[in-house]
Amino acid sequence: MKRWLRRVAMARGYTLGPRAADAEVLELIRRLRPRSCAAPLIRIGGNCDGGYLIPDDLEGIEYCFSPGVNRTADFENELANRGIRSFLADYSVEQPPLSRPEFVFDRKFIAARNDGIFMTLSDWKQKYLPEYRGDLLLQMDIEGGEYEVFLNATLELLSGFRIIVVELHSLERLFDRFAFSIMKSCFDKLLSRFYVVHAHPNNCGGMVMHRGIGIPDVMEMTLYNRSRAEPGAYRTDYPHALDVDNCTARPSLTLPDCWR
Repeated sequence: MKRWLRRVAMARGYTLGPRAADAEVLELIRRLRPRSCAAPLIRIGGNCDGGYLIPDDLEGIEYCFSPGVNRTADFENELANRGIRSFLADYSVEQPPLSRPEFVFDRKFIAARNDGIFMTLSDWKQKYLPEYRGDLLLQMDIEGGEYEVFLNATLELLSGFRIIVVELHSLERLFDRFAFSIMKSCFDKLLSRFYVVHAHPNNCGGMVMHRGIGIPDVMEMTLYNRSRAEPGAYRTDYPHALDVDNCTARPSLTLPDCWR
């Protein structure tokens, strides 16, 4: 029966696999719950897609690495207005939607290897800032490639970012045992140096519910380096006053109770 179900699923473009234990999924979600921090959250970028909430702790940051460009550069544009230069990378576009002297663009996907199309985060940083030791900002929206990028990066490299803003994709795969193990390894690595200060479900996707566990397909997450300040109490102000739906044509999504 199992083999038959797998064949039917494969024929329809899906796969079937063992499910991760509910207790393990909930424990990981508990560790990813947003915490308050000493700096208030501010919104950088425009409304809808391309705007993110980050701690108001940008003083001293000179550079942002921003893989994933597509059709908007509102976030990087506002950073430039604040005197922060951005390195942008995306193979799917010829150039960023905006041209500014503060922008440096590479037509590459950021991934876990180097070739004509792909480049690692380490090599990207080494290309432009090989000796730089100041704090950096990372804003990443690369359609699911974020997990391999984080797992490929060294802790030393990741620790150089004061703030990480990432759009997490395929989060519903946390219910899949194989995907869970990979994604948990990624989050374990990040949480050893950062804690979550904001999470916002992207309503361009949906929500998977299972036995009271709600997981958005796509979620914006902001992480803050533990060297800046100790995590405070768990946040309860959700949705945050500065949150805006990514897609105005779709219903809003609220952070599920198990995440807060």
